[in-house]
Amino acid sequence: MEWTKLKYTKNQINKAGKILVAVNNSQSSYGQAMDVLSNWRSSHSFPLHIFAVRLKHVSKQVDSSALVVRRLKRISSIIKKLRRGQTSTMKMSQMQDVGGCRAVLQSVGDVKNLVEKYKKSRIKHGLAKINDHIQSPKRDGYRSVHLVYKYFSDKNENYNGLLIEIQIRTKLQHYWATAVETVDHFTRQAIKSNEGQKDWMDFFKLVSSAFANMEETPIVPETPINKQELREQIRVLARKLKVVKKMNEWTKIHRVIEDFEKEKGAKYDFYLLNLDLTTRELSITAYKKSQEELANSEYSKYEERMIKNKEDRDIVLVSAETTRELHRAYPNYFLDTREFVKVLNRYFQENAPQV
Repeated sequence: MEWTKLKYTKNQINKAGKILVAVNNSQSSYGQAMDVLSNWRSSHSFPLHIFAVRLKHVSKQVDSSALVVRRLKRISSIIKKLRRGQTSTMKMSQMQDVGGCRAVLQSVGDVKNLVEKYKKSRIKHGLAKINDHIQSPKRDGYRSVHLVYKYFSDKNENYNGLLIEIQIRTKLQHYWATAVETVDHFTRQAIKSNEGQKDWMDFFKLVSSAFANMEETPIVPETPINKQELREQIRVLARKLKVVKKMNEWTKIHRVIEDFEKEKGAKYDFYLLNLDLTTRELSITAYKKSQEELANSEYSKYEERMIKNKEDRDIVLVSAETTRELHRAYPNYFLDTREFVKVLNRYFQENAPQV
């Protein structure tokens, strides 16, 4: 298949980024900037493919049940990130997570083993940065390890210098992160971007510390060290926000994935997930490996239309070997927080171990 090649220089990419976040722009200049962004994002597909294949191979050596998926960052998310970074003069060409792949493993020990394998690896791509948000959790409660690589090849020089981010996390950390996104979808918040309601943000921050205690890793800054106090604060907020009740109701709304599997039957490699945040309806378009370029093109068209018409949607193109794997990797798109609720209920049981 023919992979998208980068058509623009760093200066052109950064200029496009400035146009996309500016208040007043002509329709033509905005359209040209979107073309640059679309090409730049799609050009990450090939290096992302290379990294995802290797991540899956190495992850399975550590944990045979490891879940590995990849995705290109949503255009709306890229623009939002650029706007947030205006005060720090962030340049679009320097964005490190446009192409991202993720490994979800059983335990913190597995995460450490996989990270060490990458640190000791002799791959020619340059390791640009390591952010260990497990040993140093973010203040909002986010926990995971991020490895940022700078792609290098003497055969495909067109992609040299593009940044690819690898996220490595445990199942428990994954449940937390997807629960945050699900709440954002249903309550019109932006907890993930630290722009949510205080009670919800406090709830997830506290739960993250509880999960960290379960995994015997450092807790989130400015949360109770005393485990009983932590449990009680979580219980109070969970009751106030009716967390379990709401999440159980959200999970019941749609069962699109089962219907899709029954209808399609065939094996696909890419899935375009289109979630209507008003009706809670999810539509799925599937593509085979030979159709990746078409998938990227339609992804961009959907996003551009969504932005232009100010549609209340969340759209993402992801890669997964099966729809079951897709569901496991992106439960927030299927409005599914069942695993998070299970862990939370166990945590609240009176006879549960004091974690």
